[in-house]
Amino acid sequence: MSGIPVADDVLDSAVAVLPLAEVAAVLGISSNKVRQMLRDGHLIALKRDGELCVPNDFFVKDGVVKGLAGTITVLADSGFSRTEMLRWLFAEDETLPGVTPVNALRTSHGTEVKRRAQAMAF
Repeated sequence: MSGIPVADDVLDSAVAVLPLAEVAAVLGISSNKVRQMLRDGHLIALKRDGELCVPNDFFVKDGVVKGLAGTITVLADSGFSRTEMLRWLFAEDETLPGVTPVNALRTSHGTEVKRRAQAMAF
């Protein structure tokens, strides 16, 4: 079984994160399935206080934020590390609806976020 890619915790300490067991509870799946989602690049894990966690902003009441997995794929295809992806997803950008790419995804602006992620590859 391959390891889970882990990003450095480059997020502000005020950004809420969920341990993997809580992610499993939120999604209604097993912890093993959460680990598989992390290995498959559907989510990004970071270590905070010695524990694997996922940013809470990656979730809405009915699951994972729409467009997040596709955006992670685009960033990975552009050569971004998991740490660089986290930094980009949470970086303020006043020209985006929602101010950060992750908040723009949360407010159904996934097409614009993916377009910007694709443009960064060039």
